[in-house]
Amino acid sequence: MAKWLIKRVVPKGVKKYELVEPPEPDFVRDLFPYVEPPRVAFDGETVPMEPPDEIWITDTTFRDGQQAMEPYTVEQKIQLYKFLHRLGGPKGVIRQCEFFLYTKKDREAVDKIRALGYKYPEVTGWIRAHPKDFQLVKDMGLEETGILTSISDYHIFKKFGARSRKEVIDKYLKIVDMAAEAGLKAVRCHFEDITRADFWGACIPFAQKLKEISEQSGMRIKIRICDTMGYGVPWPEASLPRSIPKIVYYLRTEAGFEPENLEMHMHNDFHMVVANSVAGWLYGASAVNGTLLGFGERTGNAPIEGMIMWYIGLKGSMDGIDTTVITEIKEYYEKEIGVTIPVRYPFVGEYFNVTRAGIHADGMIKFPEIYNIMDTEKLLNRPYGVSITDKTGVAGIAMWMETKMGVKVDKSDKRLQEIYQKIIAQYEAGRVAAMSDNEIAALVKEYFPEYWTDEIKERLRRKGIKVD
Repeated sequence: MAKWLIKRVVPKGVKKYELVEPPEPDFVRDLFPYVEPPRVAFDGETVPMEPPDEIWITDTTFRDGQQAMEPYTVEQKIQLYKFLHRLGGPKGVIRQCEFFLYTKKDREAVDKIRALGYKYPEVTGWIRAHPKDFQLVKDMGLEETGILTSISDYHIFKKFGARSRKEVIDKYLKIVDMAAEAGLKAVRCHFEDITRADFWGACIPFAQKLKEISEQSGMRIKIRICDTMGYGVPWPEASLPRSIPKIVYYLRTEAGFEPENLEMHMHNDFHMVVANSVAGWLYGASAVNGTLLGFGERTGNAPIEGMIMWYIGLKGSMDGIDTTVITEIKEYYEKEIGVTIPVRYPFVGEYFNVTRAGIHADGMIKFPEIYNIMDTEKLLNRPYGVSITDKTGVAGIAMWMETKMGVKVDKSDKRLQEIYQKIIAQYEAGRVAAMSDNEIAALVKEYFPEYWTDEIKERLRRKGIKVD
């Protein structure tokens, strides 16, 4: 066995787990040395893939997403919520949204959004495990709230300065009891930093206690599996606490939580946010939590538009989802909120379905599916395109004319070669940037005057291309 395959053994034959109080905080240093990148261990154990019958998406754009940018205005929250409602469709594929409740503007937004009367996404709250925070939930009349229940020793001992795990977990349980006594329909306990926590000595004992409270009170209790630092990995053979499949599997089998009461909340610090979220679905959690365009603390959360695509792929059905809203969301963020979206960001970036390679342009002219990931024009209102450089060749110019002007020109037309030679001359003279649409339009006008009709000029104007 390779030296980096560190075994971290799963307990066998134990059904009731007691909270373990370590002599000193357990920072899992064999996996998280801090002065070097984290390690992945494999324990020789695996767990079965068991996708739930039903899966869905929940939103934290107005909570975790707010920690990544300037605060949204009330009007922006309302519009973004409307986008989420349309995107998720009438079946509620996007089932819930969570909101901060701390400021007057937070509460105003919640009131106005609830006044819209939409069934989905359901409005829920988010609070710390403090009685004064819970009072906000009661005052707002919410039926469900999330409760921050950080579970790793990093948080328990270093953030909270507690003397024991029990001291902190008892505070969490007190707020859960208050919620049950107040008659809330449900609470979500956010197991923050679970991928660095003592899974058997802290997570499972706490989860089993929550299950008992739920059974005794009748209040639904959910666990949000929070990969707060992005340490999770999607492999069932990996060791705890980093294996997302094992976390989901054992919360089901050892703590008794049904799939509908398990929710994934992943971060992207190590580029695994989508893989880990999908792994959660595949191994038995019904819900995946994310944000619009992935905006969230540090590297962000699972992008809801990405999870929508994976939902469709896994379910094999659109289920009323309106994917064209994704492009409207992109435009709203850019024009109204002032956010710059990376040009190659999947589904919404300016160049996500644009090629600069001549060989790709040639293939797309012949059959778009060769190099376009899906029918982006139908699904996203984003036709495929081409960006002209010295690498694009005559095929790229022909493709530009087809996609922008709606005319087909054979690659053998010598005028395409003449245009390309003019482009090459610019790059040989030191040009670096791609040719703009306006520059290409001017060249096409010069060499293909027969196509410069009023109809085509109007078509180009609608695309923002200068024609005069």
